[in-house]
Amino acid sequence: MKLGNIILDVDGTLWDTTDIVADSWTRAIRDCGIDHVEVTGEDLKKLFGKTMDVIAQAILPDCTKEKQKEVMEVCCRYEHEDLVKNPCEVLYPEVRETIMELSGTKNVFIVSNCQSGYIELFLEKTGLSEYVKDLECYGNTGRQKDENIRILMERNHVKDAVYVGDTMGDYKAAKKAGIPFVFAEYGFGEVPTDVKIQKFAQLKEL
Repeated sequence: MKLGNIILDVDGTLWDTTDIVADSWTRAIRDCGIDHVEVTGEDLKKLFGKTMDVIAQAILPDCTKEKQKEVMEVCCRYEHEDLVKNPCEVLYPEVRETIMELSGTKNVFIVSNCQSGYIELFLEKTGLSEYVKDLECYGNTGRQKDENIRILMERNHVKDAVYVGDTMGDYKAAKKAGIPFVFAEYGFGEVPTDVKIQKFAQLKEL
């Protein structure tokens, strides 16, 4: 596989914030008056990569759509505040160095199903802002990941790219967007594909 333009997922591919976020969301849910729901890091590993509305339905199935949206807005606010305060030393090994090196010869982008501001926070916390050319997410557009991949590619006049992710949803999004997929095998999901990496730095070998 020839890597030219590289589009990256975030959670389960670049870092793992699930334990931090689980604490934030559980506290937010309690503050919204719901006492019977507790979110764990393992729960989030199964849900991260899905759009926020799907995640809301999974963790708050007994709530109305309006209540789910209200609670998730509080969850995201608490999450953002906690991630700002936390050192967030949760990058997978060699992610920072590899992105810095790849960006010297290739365009590096990020597309995620996260809320608005999450990718920017990731870049700020890791010092990688100058190495990522552009980004897009569900929170900005309300679109599915495959559509956001195409939006980003069109905006940057990109004709070919690969998507690097860790879940079946990432794989399907890349296929729908019409680009090859690289499976980050160390992440949260399982994908039946031959093109995989056991650690992020192996991108340099593809």
